[in-house]
Amino acid sequence: MRVAACLLMLGLVATNAFAVELDRTPTEAVTVNGEKVRLFPNGRWEHVDPAKATAAQQKAAAYPENQTRPDGAQGALFGIGRTVMPGDKDYNRGSLNPKLR
Repeated sequence: MRVAACLLMLGLVATNAFAVELDRTPTEAVTVNGEKVRLFPNGRWEHVDPAKATAAQQKAAAYPENQTRPDGAQGALFGIGRTVMPGDKDYNRGSLNPKLR
């Protein structure tokens, strides 16, 4: 039993060693409007033109859901869980345990 477990672990490590590294280089594309963009394998995209890219980043930074954890938000302890923004129906709802209400 112990030998079988060791062989299984060795097989998993050996399989991982032969795994091929994925190509993560972005692909250049053109939108319908004729703007050049970079498409990343994870689904993200950005403008090729640096002026348009910085303007888009500044505009995106204004949205609270793009901030890691803005002041006044609740939840997401150590990056795990859901961050509840002010104005959400679950914001500051307290405990759902009837003994603690």
